[in-house]
Amino acid sequence: MELGIGMFGDNHYDRNGKPQSPGQRLQEMIEEIKLMDQVGLDFFGIGEHHRPDYAVSVPEIILAAASTVTKKIKLGSAVNVISSSDPVRLYESYAMIDQISNGRAELMAGRGSFIESFPLYGYRLEDYEDLFEEKLGLLVKINKVNPITWEGKFRPPLENQLILPRAVQDHLNIWVAVGGTPESVVRAAKYGLPVIFAIIGGNPAQFKPLFEYYKKLYEHYGHDMKKFQVGVHMHALFGEDSKKIADEYYPVYSSQMDRVGRSRGWPLYQKQQYDVGRGPNGHLIIGNSDEAVEKILHMQELFGLTRFSAHMDVGGPSHSLLMKSIEIFGTKIAPKIREALKK
Repeated sequence: MELGIGMFGDNHYDRNGKPQSPGQRLQEMIEEIKLMDQVGLDFFGIGEHHRPDYAVSVPEIILAAASTVTKKIKLGSAVNVISSSDPVRLYESYAMIDQISNGRAELMAGRGSFIESFPLYGYRLEDYEDLFEEKLGLLVKINKVNPITWEGKFRPPLENQLILPRAVQDHLNIWVAVGGTPESVVRAAKYGLPVIFAIIGGNPAQFKPLFEYYKKLYEHYGHDMKKFQVGVHMHALFGEDSKKIADEYYPVYSSQMDRVGRSRGWPLYQKQQYDVGRGPNGHLIIGNSDEAVEKILHMQELFGLTRFSAHMDVGGPSHSLLMKSIEIFGTKIAPKIREALKK
């Protein structure tokens, strides 16, 4: 099972509610990704957002920068909002990152958690589903065929057009991020693409039917089960002392839940939700290394995972907290999980 970290580039807020500058956060992220590489984590993913509480609107930029200061770690998005993007431009951008990094680039396509990119790039929310369907199909075809001839509804047609450069092996690893909709599972299975499920609420066991549905469809469409890949993305932060890291992180985490909640009509986030989420049947992996190992192994046993992604910067914890959490993940948690999975 691959072990890595996903981030959204959350800005850190000071006591007066003022966010740090995007430049500072981006520079910190490069240091964090360098450490992930040094401690032997398998992959890093960064999301696309167009909001004041996030510093990253174009994942390709930070991934290209990270590719020049890392050696082994895979570098990908988490996610690119493909519905409001141009698949041609996306493929070319990630193919360039793949070339710079000697074959370490990945692209994760998703519909995204927010809708700001639609009006920003001139797309209608009424076309939400159709945009995702068409553009994912085009991206998959670009990854397989060159030159390409294609025609759709939302983009000018392509007539025997070369898409360049190509990825290192003339193949780019493309994942699909799924929040919990069966329709997204069907699309991914149809194309034979690996899926990562975002489990950011409730009891993770509730997702098991979706995992089983995806596997059944993957087999139904005749794909090679030796290439089957599935992962989870869960909110996480690690410290030496479980109670200390949980208490320190709660104000940061709850503030972000409330920032997002204000735009969605959610009630204020409660400490009880946090405590339940950190419990044995919860969706949060916030605590010490032993607790994390136990919970991640439980996820692997429950779902048959090939990848676990710790979403580690929700709400913008401080750079020092993130660096410590990354160190613990790479030096204490990952070795124990890898050893356990050998048995």
